[in-house]
Amino acid sequence: MKTSHHIYISLGSNIGDRLDYLQKAVDQIYKTLGDVVLISKVYQTPAWGFESDDFYNACVLIETFYTTEQVLDTLLEIENMLGRHRNTAAGYAARTIDLDIVFSSEGEIHTKKLIVPHPALEHRKFVLEPLSDIASEVVHPKLKQTVSQLLKVTKDSSQVTQLDMGIVDPKERYNLSRFEYLTIEGNIGAGKTSLAKLISKEFNAKLILERFADNPFLPKFYDDMERYAFPLEMSFLADRYQRMQDDIAQFDLFKDFVVSDYDVFKSLIFAKVTLQEEEYKLYKKVFDLMYINLPKPGLYVYLYQNTERLLEHIKKRGREYEQKIPAEYLDKINKGYLQFIKSQNEFNVKIIDVSDKDFIANRTDYISILEEVG
Repeated sequence: MKTSHHIYISLGSNIGDRLDYLQKAVDQIYKTLGDVVLISKVYQTPAWGFESDDFYNACVLIETFYTTEQVLDTLLEIENMLGRHRNTAAGYAARTIDLDIVFSSEGEIHTKKLIVPHPALEHRKFVLEPLSDIASEVVHPKLKQTVSQLLKVTKDSSQVTQLDMGIVDPKERYNLSRFEYLTIEGNIGAGKTSLAKLISKEFNAKLILERFADNPFLPKFYDDMERYAFPLEMSFLADRYQRMQDDIAQFDLFKDFVVSDYDVFKSLIFAKVTLQEEEYKLYKKVFDLMYINLPKPGLYVYLYQNTERLLEHIKKRGREYEQKIPAEYLDKINKGYLQFIKSQNEFNVKIIDVSDKDFIANRTDYISILEEVG
């Protein structure tokens, strides 16, 4: 997975419905750049350097896989979309939205189009005040002072007023916590673990991941499927059952819901494909006894991906024991999942085709999945 960066962004607006412009900007930042980790309060400040209506100002912290320069390019696109067209020759002027990068975890940057930290940061109370809400202890790499210290010593004496109204976290619109227990399922290489990790991180969910790497039968199974199918499926079933009993039942006060990259029912799907008829009958008896007592997901998401893409992903992630998986096996697993989904009328199921999506490299693909889920 790519390395993520933390970037602090200043927002300002002094035309029309100023809070609405700030909200739209933050919504677009979330949709195009990455998770909005922190949002400051909103402050009303006088125009700086020219005569105009007061500004509404705020700051946000984002976590993104894009570089700081790529973030700048996207911020300029967001400004343009919201009616701001920069003209450096015109000097200071009223604007629907103003987006500036203040700090970046990539450190100091000095190019023709970008200087980070923002070169006038210590002289702008309308930036320092909201920035102090979310980055009070962040140290300016050149000035060697924290944001809170810079706010105390700034020579800018402008009147800054905190407003009662604020910017709403863009993640609230998806309300994933209403499901209480969300399962992300899919074939081998579909991306279920990657998606579950993203959702867990951004939405404060307890993450439950399958421990396939710890299963000693898995490499042997791919070398000799017929011989090792039964011990593999039984060991997976026991482990999945135990984890669900332990992790789902254990309430976490600090998490909003649970997200997992598997459901225990996958054991039956894989077993039907890999086991002989008599083995499967015995296996199903054991499974039925276990499954009846387990919690069921509030939403079951199945990531469908065509076999060609699955093989590409399996090859790319490079697990040696997976490289021998035949396309026919993946086809059978896909069919098994779809047959299971059709047979479970009591399940709340969402099938999402991700064959043409890359929700790790492309933020808009990830957002499109959230839109379908939420």
